[in-house]
Amino acid sequence: MVNLSQDLKPISYVKAHITEVVDYVGDSRSPVIITQNGEAKAVLMDIESYEKTIHAINLSKLLQLSEKSAAGGKLTPHEKVKEKIEETLRRIKNEEN
Repeated sequence: MVNLSQDLKPISYVKAHITEVVDYVGDSRSPVIITQNGEAKAVLMDIESYEKTIHAINLSKLLQLSEKSAAGGKLTPHEKVKEKIEETLRRIKNEEN
């Protein structure tokens, strides 16, 4: 969660205190919004939060694709998927022997 009194910093402050800002972001797991001429221009965040954000975005995209497929009637029944998996596993087992 963003705390505007602590997490909103002008670029001049960030330039002068970059080590402190990076330490704060890493320790607090709170992003810092960097402003330039009074406007928000960038966000500095810790790597773990960034990775979680990217994962959430990717998951959201997958859900959207799934919903679109379902709305278009492009669904495969559970039993048919199970049969395909079992068939593939049998084929792999036979190839190994």
